[in-house]
Amino acid sequence: MSTEPLVYLASASPRRRELLAQIGVPCVQAATHIDEQVQAGESAADYVQRIAAEKAAAGLQAAPVDAVVLAADTAVVIDGHILGKPADAGDAARMLALLSGRSHQVMTAVSLARGTERASCLVNTAVSFADISATQIAAYWQTGEPRDKAGGYAIQGLGAVFVAGVHGSYSAVVGLPLRETADLLTRFGVSCWQSV
Repeated sequence: MSTEPLVYLASASPRRRELLAQIGVPCVQAATHIDEQVQAGESAADYVQRIAAEKAAAGLQAAPVDAVVLAADTAVVIDGHILGKPADAGDAARMLALLSGRSHQVMTAVSLARGTERASCLVNTAVSFADISATQIAAYWQTGEPRDKAGGYAIQGLGAVFVAGVHGSYSAVVGLPLRETADLLTRFGVSCWQSV
């Protein structure tokens, strides 16, 4: 029986680790530290793809030489603008008011690397929000959930009550598009359902 390649998840995200576990792919997890500032004139799609690739490259520096390094980056985008993690309650309120009653895009880029091999994908999902009141926004901030979430919400958490619809990959909105990630892993000799 062949031994599966080690998957090294270059991310501190517990959600990405849980999503890999959901499809039966064990991993070793370690955060990478890169500059995540948007460059002048950089589109949201170019941004997430660049950040995912840079995280994978940083992961290669720390991972065993034969490991498959997996990195991803997710951005919430509306009107062409990337909504990052809110700086404070006022910033979260601004973001959620902007998303209220509208559709926005969630872009997730996945990048795999091993040695000189590279593979990547970009998944774009449309998320529609119901109307959100100022009272709901304030109460949601008090839960603590929006503080470290891009766009100020978590679709897999308490923020799910705002979501009127999802067109595309739900798991990509959480942080890792599972079908596309499985396809990339297969190209690197990593099987799904290992831990099933």
